[in-house]
Amino acid sequence: MSKSNSKVMLVDDNPVILDILRQGIEPLAETQAFTDSTVALARCLENPPDLVICDYRMPEMDGGQFVQRLRLQPELKGVRVILVASKSDIEEHLRPLTDQVEEFAQKPFYMKELAARAKKVLDRIHWEKMQQQASREGVIRGRLSDMNLIDLFQSLELGQKTCGLTVAKDGEECRMYFKEGQLHHAELGSVRGDEAVYAVAGWPEEASFQIDFSARSNEKSTTRSTQGLLMEALRLLDEQNR
Repeated sequence: MSKSNSKVMLVDDNPVILDILRQGIEPLAETQAFTDSTVALARCLENPPDLVICDYRMPEMDGGQFVQRLRLQPELKGVRVILVASKSDIEEHLRPLTDQVEEFAQKPFYMKELAARAKKVLDRIHWEKMQQQASREGVIRGRLSDMNLIDLFQSLELGQKTCGLTVAKDGEECRMYFKEGQLHHAELGSVRGDEAVYAVAGWPEEASFQIDFSARSNEKSTTRSTQGLLMEALRLLDEQNR
């Protein structure tokens, strides 16, 4: 998992759990950790995070109250929240907050699973920020360290986007064209189709990408769906790494 430029706030009154959360999330984003929810809320106002991962059962102000007060502040309405709680608390107390939190994480949790869920939320946030940029310029630019090829493919497929995706490194460029989320043509020098996609799948995080929503190609060179190309590329990479 590559580290994004996003900011995550961790809130839990148990220092041991807080340290576990910090170790799990630090590889993904810049983190701040608080055992006091009232202090955490005040810090949110000073420096809004992109995501808050917050425990429900806390003294003074519990996680539910934290979320409600967070939503009262117009400048904090865009902050995403993952609320950590027991199954019974989710079912008995927290259902009214469903529309105010990104998701609930059920206790007891595996840190690896919670980190994966947090990464999905951070990827969505990053994608939305890039789309805001694209709405101004018609183009999204970045590096694979910001958003890897798997996330790019899945975002374009889920969004049913029609566009051109160019990935570049060391003077080489792979141009890929999507229509309604399906990758129908790819070219890397003289290489076309599936093989071009498989080649670029192994490129390093330093490679740059550009998504041009005005780019089009009528050529058809791939033989699999976007998901099929992705799965086969991952299989070939795994085989190569072995």
